[in-house]
Amino acid sequence: MIFQKQFIKETTLTAMAIFLVVLAILVFTQGINLLGRAADGRVAIDAVAALIGFWTLGMTPLLLVLTAYISILTVLTRYWRDSEMSIWLASGLGLRLWIKPVLAFAVPLAMVVAVMQLAVLPWAELRSREYAELLKQKQNLSLIESGRFAELGKKNGRIYFVETFDTQKGEIRNVFLRETDPNGRDSVIFAKQGYFDLSNNQRKLVLQQGYRYSGKAGQGDFDEVAFENLSLIINTTPKLISPIDHRRTIPSRDLLGSPQPKYQAELMWRVSMPLTVILLSLLAIPISYFNPRTGNSYHVLVAVGFFLLYQNGLTLLRDAVEDGKIPFWVGFLPMHLLILGCFVLLLRMRSVPAQPFWRGLKNAFK
Repeated sequence: MIFQKQFIKETTLTAMAIFLVVLAILVFTQGINLLGRAADGRVAIDAVAALIGFWTLGMTPLLLVLTAYISILTVLTRYWRDSEMSIWLASGLGLRLWIKPVLAFAVPLAMVVAVMQLAVLPWAELRSREYAELLKQKQNLSLIESGRFAELGKKNGRIYFVETFDTQKGEIRNVFLRETDPNGRDSVIFAKQGYFDLSNNQRKLVLQQGYRYSGKAGQGDFDEVAFENLSLIINTTPKLISPIDHRRTIPSRDLLGSPQPKYQAELMWRVSMPLTVILLSLLAIPISYFNPRTGNSYHVLVAVGFFLLYQNGLTLLRDAVEDGKIPFWVGFLPMHLLILGCFVLLLRMRSVPAQPFWRGLKNAFK
């Protein structure tokens, strides 16, 4: 029908504008936050763009939920404001006929959210944590300070001193290093130059053109060895984030049938988000009611209230499932059934919009 095509067209254009505006605001805000952290040295400047990308990907499902809800509410409110919906009802057509075009718009978005929640986001979360871990380790490794004694690594009591450090080339010159082996022998190394090697998942300090003195202090048994190249392993294979370390990185298929409450809570949240898109989109049909004679926009506050109630209710129930206080289905069903019931009730009430609110609410229960 013509009204369905026109509604989907208007809602799609509105949704694109809302999504881009909200996304731009959030990305700009998060970018400023990350740049501030980079200025303080808590985040590497090279990682800002990648971290913004991962963060944006993680926020996309919630943005799609808001986009569907706000765009449908905006378009239908305009229909009420321009008296198009009044003409619709006066022609003997009910609000139930809007369910089909609303679902035609909302279901594809719900499918996108489902794919992201069940498949894309766990993978992206894992990659994000791996990237942050590797970046942190590389950043710690590159914090070479010239002209002062500092620790190198977390074992063997290694203390180093570097006269100069070329940050562009990653080269160090005139190196002094002291370490202690498991037998209690001290090693003192002097080298003309060196560099750090991060290949093969190992972090090594490669020293060139130097001498190594080994022995126990006070015993006079020091050995002297000259070398052209000496490789010292600072740390072994980086500790990458494992999928079992955080529930948000676990593939959805591994969450199915899990007896652990925290995994059940994560599965509940992932499945709930696509349903949220559909139920909020349907709820926008009766909430969009606007009386052009009064000019009041109370329905906007009602819409915000329903969204906060829905999201906060799901969050509280998810936390209760995660803590093992309630089983999966007791946490999964109540909020969805509540919103569905509110939709049916308000739809019946707004099918006769001229009647007073409380009378219409009473009649809706009949």
